[in-house]
Amino acid sequence: MNPPQRILVICLRRLGDVLLATPLIRSLKQAYPNAEIDALVFAPTAGVLAGNADLHAVIAMPKKGQLTLVRQLWRRYDLAVAVTNSDRAHYAAWIASDKRAAVGSLNTRWKHWLLKTIVIHDPARLHTVVQSLLLADALGIPRVPEVVPPRPADDSALDAVLGSNWRNRPYVVLHPQPMYRYKAWTDDGWRALIRWLTAQGLRVVISGGPAEHERAAVSALLAKLDLPLDLPSDSVIDVSGRLPFAALTPMIEAARLFVGPDTSVTHLAAACNTPTLALFGPSSPVTWGPWPPGWDGEADSPWRLAVPFQRIGNTGILQGDHGRQIGCIPCLQEGCERHLASPSDCLDRMTAARVIAAAAQLLGSRAPA
Repeated sequence: MNPPQRILVICLRRLGDVLLATPLIRSLKQAYPNAEIDALVFAPTAGVLAGNADLHAVIAMPKKGQLTLVRQLWRRYDLAVAVTNSDRAHYAAWIASDKRAAVGSLNTRWKHWLLKTIVIHDPARLHTVVQSLLLADALGIPRVPEVVPPRPADDSALDAVLGSNWRNRPYVVLHPQPMYRYKAWTDDGWRALIRWLTAQGLRVVISGGPAEHERAAVSALLAKLDLPLDLPSDSVIDVSGRLPFAALTPMIEAARLFVGPDTSVTHLAAACNTPTLALFGPSSPVTWGPWPPGWDGEADSPWRLAVPFQRIGNTGILQGDHGRQIGCIPCLQEGCERHLASPSDCLDRMTAARVIAAAAQLLGSRAPA
């Protein structure tokens, strides 16, 4: 076929899913440099694509008035690509173009007719980035396995919360609160890590989402921090909920280290090529491990399913190990009680000593005896 001039990439999921779709977007742009590529995403995730040079426009899916969107999209594109196994994304692809490709399921025959070209959703075996790049294979274009972080227009948001000289003092970024409890490490563990980092002469910047419960959780964690009195008053600074997602990119790029749970900001940190330590419990690193910069994308996943600490370049994954003898890590469930607010024993029992030792390794320093 003639090279497409207008392409729509559809990713109607969460922040991390949208960020991990950027390798496919880059693959399409490099294969079709003259094409205008738009992305259709949920409005709260649009910031993940801010400043993305591969895109012509970002279209936010509204909560209401979707009929207007249907009219806007109707057969407007030469190619529509849905990167998630979602009915809504598949319908959007059908609306947008008569040439469609999507990630889908084997047991839904009607979708094979609806989507024209389909690659089978296989999260147990494939990393999310590799899954989306199978669409590049199906379209006959080269893979470009590079996660592209968003970019702010300038550093004004960072200057406002960190001060204009924020780059002049070495610091690390910690992201202690995931959206859901079952992915969370303990407050006591984070406090021990913060105390160790500040003892190394590093400033600690705490990032976090804008949700009220996330900000409250960060405030509660820091309220009981108990740092030495001789430390500068700004040794720990809380910027949770105070920055747009794109502003996190330059902040993390200049950091000495990032530590966080299985969350979108951890994926961002790895994409920034900052030494990144991801704390994993029930989640599968095969599917959701942070994408290591420079990974060629040829294997099914950069990561193995159950290794206490694995590292590729400056990206590391530390898994909880309690109960490994009965094979429950990772359980691939929503915590021990199987719901979003559940505790996860593997993370609750992850010791600060293990996290500090892994952080020290990524910092290139030595953990205390």
